[in-house]
Amino acid sequence: MYLAGQIAEDTDQDITGQTREVLGHIDCLLKEANSNKAHLLSVQIYISDMIHFPGMNAVWDSWVAEDNTPPRATVEAKLANPACLVEIVVIAAQRS
Repeated sequence: MYLAGQIAEDTDQDITGQTREVLGHIDCLLKEANSNKAHLLSVQIYISDMIHFPGMNAVWDSWVAEDNTPPRATVEAKLANPACLVEIVVIAAQRS
């Protein structure tokens, strides 16, 4: 499955809050498609400023499946909504 860029709805949060919210959206969408984070194949993370990398990465590290860390690219990008600090795109397989 291919998930388009997921962003936080509550943009008043800091990078850790927005990242947690986005990963929660991803968990829900994966579940709806009979998958989960252990089946991630590829992830792209866009953050508005690399100053946010440590906070985003700490949340990511606590969320990602320990036995299946997917290939990941993290880049700084000007996001469409300036209040968004992070946007995440994932490709995942369905569970068999």
